[in-house]
Amino acid sequence: METEFFFPDPAFGIYAIRGYHGCFHLLVDNARHEAVLIDAGLVGEMSQLKHVLKEHAMDWSGIRAILLTHGHLDHTGNLARLKELTSAPILAHPLEQPHIDGHYPYTGAARLCGLMEATGRHAFHYRGATIDQFLTPEMELPYWGGLRVLHLPGHAEGHCAFYSDRFDLLFSGDLFASYWFSVHLPPSFLNSCPEKFPVSLQRVRELNPRRVIPNHYDRLDSELHRRRLQCLIQ
Repeated sequence: METEFFFPDPAFGIYAIRGYHGCFHLLVDNARHEAVLIDAGLVGEMSQLKHVLKEHAMDWSGIRAILLTHGHLDHTGNLARLKELTSAPILAHPLEQPHIDGHYPYTGAARLCGLMEATGRHAFHYRGATIDQFLTPEMELPYWGGLRVLHLPGHAEGHCAFYSDRFDLLFSGDLFASYWFSVHLPPSFLNSCPEKFPVSLQRVRELNPRRVIPNHYDRLDSELHRRRLQCLIQ
C-alpha cells in the first residue's frame, strides 16, 4: 500500500491498495473519522485494506460508501464482500450493473474482455452486488470534503471519474494507464465504446486538474500522472 506523503491537507489521506492488476483507493477523512472507497479491486487486497483501517483506528463500518468508476471485474472483485463487511452503499452509473452482474453483451474486439472476465469470475468465485445509488453527471457527493461525478465513457458506457475541487484532483479510473514505460489509453479489446473517448478526453482537457490519479500506474504521484496525461491528450 502507498500513501501520498506530501498531500496538501493532513486531515485527508489517500491510500493506494495495490493488487495483482492495478490499484483501488481508500480516501480517509481524519476530521470526520471516516473513509470512502473508490473501486473494490480484484483479489488479494483485503488484508492491505484492513491494515490501513486499523492504522486509523477504524473498523469496516468506517467506510461510508463504495464508489465505482465502472463495473469491470478488476474493479469489483471484492465488491460483494466489502458490501457485507461495511454495509456501505454502492454508488455507480446505472449502465454498469450488467458489468457487475457479469451479463454485459460485449461485441467486436471487446468480446475478448468478456471472455477474460468470465474466466476470472469462475477462478475467483466472484459474486455480484446491486448498485444502491445511481451516479449521474455532475452529481455532488458528500464524501472526502466533496467529490463531483464526471461521466467519461469510452472504456465503458457508464465509466465515471471523481473530482475533488478542494484539492483540484481527478480520480480518473481507467481513462488511461500511467507507467514510466508507457502512458496509454486502455487497449482496444478492453473498451466497450471507444468512439466516446475523444469527448471524454476533451472534458478532462477543459477541466485541467492539477492532480490526477488513475487506477493503473507505477507509483502514487498525482502531479506526475497529470503531466503524463497532458502529454497523452495534447
